[in-house]
Amino acid sequence: MSMNIEYAKTAPERAEIDALSGPTVVEFGTDWCGFCRAAQPLIAQAFQSHRAVKHIKIEDGSGRPLGRSFRVKLWPTLVFMLGGKEVARLVRPGDVSEIRDALALIDEPLAQ
Repeated sequence: MSMNIEYAKTAPERAEIDALSGPTVVEFGTDWCGFCRAAQPLIAQAFQSHRAVKHIKIEDGSGRPLGRSFRVKLWPTLVFMLGGKEVARLVRPGDVSEIRDALALIDEPLAQ
């Protein structure tokens, strides 16, 4: 699987996220967020060597239950999960290496 480029307007239920078995990154943000837009090239670069990781990109905002269940306060927030459990979290990542490091906690990188 590759990186999603659009934020889903409709979020899955928290129980559905918790039931995922493989490596997953849940990204919270919005299309109009400057921090979110600035992070996209970094996220894309990091995902190039982690194509097996599922990427769920969710539009977040006030009153959105999935983001609140993860206690998201700032965008973008990336939640790195393995077997439905949170392993790492990055808020407003500014460097591709920190995203790669978090991805390495949930997935083996592809040989380059």
